[in-house]
Amino acid sequence: MTGRGRYVADVTPPGTLHVALVTSPFPHARILDVDVNEALTSEGVVCVLTGAELAKATDPLRQYLDVPEVQWRPLAVDETRYAGEWVAAVVATSRALAEDGAELVVVDYDPLPHVLDPEAAALPDAPLVHPRHGTNVMAHREFRWGEVDADLVRAAGRTTTRSRWHRNSTVPLETFGVVASWDRGRDLLDIWASIQMPQFPEQVAGALRIASNRVRVHFDVDVGGSYGVKRGIKHAVLAAHLSRTLGAPVKFIEDRTENMHGGDFHGPDRIFDVELAYTAEGVFTHIRIDVVDDEGAFPGRSPLQLAKPIGAIVGPYRIPSATYHATAVTTNKTGQVAVRGFGQSPTNYAIEDAVDAVARELGMDRWELRRRNFIQPDQFPYRIPSGTEYDSGNYPAVLDKAVALADLPALTARRDALRAEGFAAGIGVATCLEPGGGNAIFENVMNPANDKTTFPESCRLRVDGTGQVTAIVALSSAGQSHDTMVATLVGEGLGRDPAGVEVVRADSLTGMPSQSPVGSRMTIVLGAAIAGACSELITRLQAIGAHRLGVGVEEVDYVDGDVVVTADRTQRVPWDELVATAHRKQHLMPAGAQPGLEVVHVAHTPRSGTLASPDGTVQLYPCYSFEAHVVLAVIDQGTGVVRLEDYNVAHDCGTVINPEVVRGMVYGGTAHGIGVALYERFAFSEEGQPLTQSFMDYLLPSAHEVPHIADVEHCTPSPYTSHGQKGAGEAGYMGAPAAVASAVNDALTAEGAHALHALPITPSDVLAALRGAHDRGGPQ
Repeated sequence: MTGRGRYVADVTPPGTLHVALVTSPFPHARILDVDVNEALTSEGVVCVLTGAELAKATDPLRQYLDVPEVQWRPLAVDETRYAGEWVAAVVATSRALAEDGAELVVVDYDPLPHVLDPEAAALPDAPLVHPRHGTNVMAHREFRWGEVDADLVRAAGRTTTRSRWHRNSTVPLETFGVVASWDRGRDLLDIWASIQMPQFPEQVAGALRIASNRVRVHFDVDVGGSYGVKRGIKHAVLAAHLSRTLGAPVKFIEDRTENMHGGDFHGPDRIFDVELAYTAEGVFTHIRIDVVDDEGAFPGRSPLQLAKPIGAIVGPYRIPSATYHATAVTTNKTGQVAVRGFGQSPTNYAIEDAVDAVARELGMDRWELRRRNFIQPDQFPYRIPSGTEYDSGNYPAVLDKAVALADLPALTARRDALRAEGFAAGIGVATCLEPGGGNAIFENVMNPANDKTTFPESCRLRVDGTGQVTAIVALSSAGQSHDTMVATLVGEGLGRDPAGVEVVRADSLTGMPSQSPVGSRMTIVLGAAIAGACSELITRLQAIGAHRLGVGVEEVDYVDGDVVVTADRTQRVPWDELVATAHRKQHLMPAGAQPGLEVVHVAHTPRSGTLASPDGTVQLYPCYSFEAHVVLAVIDQGTGVVRLEDYNVAHDCGTVINPEVVRGMVYGGTAHGIGVALYERFAFSEEGQPLTQSFMDYLLPSAHEVPHIADVEHCTPSPYTSHGQKGAGEAGYMGAPAAVASAVNDALTAEGAHALHALPITPSDVLAALRGAHDRGGPQ
């Protein structure tokens, strides 16, 4: 830690004004009047903006479904649709003075009926969040793949589970921040923002009704954590409009209450009904998944997450047919966004919860049930019923490594000893996929009218006259070590020392296409762009070298920066001379060759370019990582508190570019998953009031709650990526919630209690289950 990070909060141009917000206290209400007169007389206040005024000058924010009646804006117009929704913005010479002014704004509300439960919201008589839309159902799609009826007939049994993934998020240390500065002389908007969002500049421009080349987003600021939640489009449009109106830079940095209350950054809020059909031997024949997802008041991009399970609908198992029903509804809650894994971790949890339920039903060992149903190494590439083809894997080997790492026999003995001491103790297992290389095709799956099929990334490579290499990318970074990854791949590709490769983050006007780091895609897609740029640069160097050596291009090789004659390696042109020729020695260049050494390569997502079929079959993601978790949980029967004592992860993300980075992702993701399993939830009262507005209420796991995590890597390279790499940005998180739940349920069922099927699992949930078991005469 050097303290040299530069975050949005550190960017304060001269004359900067600051924003504070007036928010709705009601989950649903009609806005009758907004009185700003007293606020305008407050010290330092220069402007108070209402939703009606902002709506006159801007267009609604983008929705990814065809729901034109659902208009999403930075400030509420006519109605507020969740407690905490922004109603007015107060601008002053300091944040403190803006807050003082915001307290003086008087809003007259007429409360309206509200709905919070997603299943109740889908009913015909539910209060409507958006009356003009006519229903709270934003999207509903039904899919059926394979010989469903035949596979159900040959099954000896079916087990159904209802799993609940309550609303949580990544809750980064840095709240969202934006600085917008409008240059009236150039009609140019500069934005510094802690963003992680595809098409951010275009969406800001569209909402402001200006050309996209009038928006310059600076990507050279640090992002203090994100994993999907730093969308910030409404924040940026609000600040940008104010800057354009007031002729001064405008800064808006959320405080923690604004962030947690109305920042539109909550994650999936889902109810799963999963049915697994199986033979008497425990071989799965069919899976059915029905899911209802609570998008909050405005759907935005979040319903697209319901498409992601299609690409991994059977998990790592050989299940020949599948049925999937996906429903997205609106409620009077804070809006939802894409959180780490784009909704895959909740689906993994639901599948693994069902697998454990089958094991209990059959009285079968949970490890054996998984091994019996795993896709086998010699079956890859493996096409699942929904049309996606898994690229590579060795799931039994990864599970074996996790079992060996945990020393399962010793761990089992330890669990049994704890039980003998009066604790409820259990061992959990989860074997889960991490789809990587996120593509745009999920937009087409949930909205067939959207025919987008690519999500490109790009890299510019420049070799200057002294031979130094610079790699230029155009994306923000939230601590994923992209600079290290880029320098490593460029250095390896060109045969140069990665330490000498300078990585520069261009702004949105000088950079090349990027969709931002989402879907574990940077090493995969940006890695392909880097490989392509290196190849193009080497081709140019080979042409120069071959000309200097007086041989054909096909007669030379490129070796660690030098061009050598294939048949006689003593004949070579070294790197420095190649560079000098390209930059300064036209007389030694091939005829018509362009001077200098600079290339740009733009890469598609691997295996992309095809729309979904009418039945939803599609190659959704290009490659699939895999992880196996084994964890020991100990429960204090007097308090219901769960303590994790031993955590082991085996992980396969193909070729590992940087082991320390991958290890950090596994550790951090596992800690995040532990939080989801045991602590984190955005809760609401029956009146629609958020009950978790600070870290006093929203519980994050600390070093006390996260045990030592042991990890081991396995490598099955992907045949479809530039270096055999797969995604790792969501590692750990993909399986940790399921594994912890599995451990708790192993402990509870051993006590005669019912398994729990809702996350987070709280001490009160555990105590209720144990008391129920004891009341029925179970183990004491």
